Amino acid sequence: MTVEFTSPRDAGCPFAPPPALRAAAVEKPLSRVRIWDGSTPWMITGHAEQRAILSDPRVSMDEKRPGFPHLHAGNAAAAEHHPRTIFNTDAPEHTRFRRLMTFPFTAKRVEALRPAIQKITDELIDAMLAGPKPVDLVQALALPLPTLMISELLGVPYDDHEFFQRCSAIAVDRDAKPEENVNAQLGEYLAELIMDSPSEGWVSDLAERVRTGEVTVAEAAQMGVVLLIAGHETSANMIALGTLALLENPDQLALFRDSDDPRVIAKAVEEMLRYLSIAHHGLRRIATEDIEIGGEVIRAGEGIVVALPVANWDPTVFPDPERLDLHREARQHHAFGFGIHQCVGQQLARVELQVVYGTLYKRIPTLELATGIDQLEFKHDKLAYGVHRLPVSW
Repeated sequence: MTVEFTSPRDAGCPFAPPPALRAAAVEKPLSRVRIWDGSTPWMITGHAEQRAILSDPRVSMDEKRPGFPHLHAGNAAAAEHHPRTIFNTDAPEHTRFRRLMTFPFTAKRVEALRPAIQKITDELIDAMLAGPKPVDLVQALALPLPTLMISELLGVPYDDHEFFQRCSAIAVDRDAKPEENVNAQLGEYLAELIMDSPSEGWVSDLAERVRTGEVTVAEAAQMGVVLLIAGHETSANMIALGTLALLENPDQLALFRDSDDPRVIAKAVEEMLRYLSIAHHGLRRIATEDIEIGGEVIRAGEGIVVALPVANWDPTVFPDPERLDLHREARQHHAFGFGIHQCVGQQLARVELQVVYGTLYKRIPTLELATGIDQLEFKHDKLAYGVHRLPVSW
């Protein structure tokens, strides 16, 4: 029996990958899975097999190829009209895009942002403490912090945050309609900003590259769209969902609350990333040649779905994966993907999480959930998993 990729999670354990996908992984590291259009691409669940597939040059991200396993109907309908980006190209075109996009996310540049991230975090927590209780942690901290940081990094006016947050929410909706072409709206917004040649931020750097002919305005704008959406959606979900997981595991929360060792905090963040794996929609690929892997043969032209959360709960790599263990050595996780297509903004996400997790529970040691976990609405239908609201008190 072929498993449905949109299999529901277990309501009793909202942090775990869907039981049906985990059960398929126990049987074998590759299996067929049914997606929204009735097609049955290969699903890769094994940790080693994911690394092999995501590093294989015979695997393509080109969504225009026949047989590509699109995320949803809207994506399939618009694929032919999508501009070329880091998300739908292969080397050498992908290499050019990635080189342009990694500039603001080098470890040195991101580390230099740590004091600003700390300052904003403290100011947002100050506002929480000064206001009424309970408070929605999503709106009070989880969403504004990464939004402020990506705005500053890119040189995008934070005053426009409601516009790009609304567009982002639609862009990551798995059931988005074709007519809701928010990529075009954001693209026009970024193109106008680039043409205005701002004086600072990555958009300013892009404007200079447009002037020198290295990229077109359309290419530059689309790269900005990618970073603007990914730069705040993922971290926002990790902050809120991570806080919920820690409140449900108070013995683990104690590590963040009590430790002042940056190395301990950094290691614990890796385990949070492994445990939650919010990129739960499956990385989509297509084989360009026959590939033998995991005892199976993926034929040229067959679709591939890489289920990151399942590999992050692979017991052969992470013993007792159901247990949140902040002392675990979890750096081998795939929360940011693997290989040349790994998330370009992962260092910024790490620093944001290190600062927030390392600050919030010290500042508010009596933080608690202000509702039952069964009353929370989870983002099953979004490309990044999380909670819509997280009411907390202290």
